[in-house]
This record gives sequence, structure tokens and C-alpha cells, in this order.
Amino acid sequence: MQIPHDTRRALDVVVALVNTAAEANQPDALSDLGALRAFVQEYSISDVGELGARDLAGVRTVRGKFAQIFAAPDPRAAATLINELVATAGTTPQLTDHDGYDWHVHYFAPGASVGDHLAADGGMALAFIVVSGEQERLRRCEAPDCRRAFVDLSRNRSRRYCDSRTCGNRLHVAAYRARRKGADAESSESSGRE
Repeated sequence: MQIPHDTRRALDVVVALVNTAAEANQPDALSDLGALRAFVQEYSISDVGELGARDLAGVRTVRGKFAQIFAAPDPRAAATLINELVATAGTTPQLTDHDGYDWHVHYFAPGASVGDHLAADGGMALAFIVVSGEQERLRRCEAPDCRRAFVDLSRNRSRRYCDSRTCGNRLHVAAYRARRKGADAESSESSGRE
């Protein structure tokens, strides 16, 4: 699947934003304005003015809508959610070439709030995935103790974990240990019968 740079970057921001939500073993990573400022800086979100409480509330709302799109049961449901999101954000496509990046499209209106900015650019990136017939690539980690979002960009759509080095490896090691324990128990039983 060929994804343009700006779309890929917007998808990365969507995933990162969804993964800031509180989970059973993780507090809300957007708990205050300082956390929002850090997020904006870490992901180099451009054209963001002074942030306030209204921005924090707006970004949390957008985060919830992105999470709903990841949970959408089918492309039609995802499309409905995306359409509502980008309509509310007031998308205004425009070409730009800032910060050393070649020409790309921003979908947010000049002067838009950071929430509208994220909703417009992220919503259009998610629209690209749905239009490409690839909605099933919007996934949640299959590790039982992790529900982090990710976009499966593997060639054969086979990725199951948000990070194969942490969640995937941990589950593979646990499965190996369970098999070994079973084999050891079976070996002990058979040697005890002799």
C-alpha cells in the first residue's frame, strides 16, 4: 500500500493521540496543558498558537472520535464518523511546503484550533485508508494487557501487536514457557510411571 508522506505522518499522529487515552494500566497522557504542549512539540504540529483549556478539551474530543473510528465495525460506519469529524473541523485543503518538507496538503483552515487541525488532517488520513479499502488496517493490539492502536502497514496485513519487540515478544515468550512447562510436566509423569 503506497501512502503519501503527509498522510503517513498524519496517521502516526492519530495513533499517538489515540494511545494517550487512559487505559487500565495507563493514566491519561493528556491530563493537562503541559502534556498537550509536549504532544504538539513531539509531533511537530505546525501552525499552533497559544494553547488553552479549550484546546485541551477539543483535542480530547477529537481523540475520542479517532478511537471510535478505530472501533468502527465496517467501512460505512468508519466513513460516517470520518465525515462528521472533518465537517465539524471545517476542512480547507491547501498546498504548503514548510519546515523542509516538499509540497503536501494541509486540510485545516488557517488559524484553526489544534483540535480542528488534528481532526482535519487526521480525519483525511483516515479517509484515505477507508477509500483505499483498507479499514481493517486500523487495529488494536491483540496482547491481552494492551489495547494500543496502530495502523497495520505490513504487506499481508498480518501484524497483530502494536510493537513486536514488546507485546509480541512477551506473548511469544509466555507461550514458549507454557509449552516447556507442559513438556516438563509430561516428561515427569512419564518418568514417574516407569
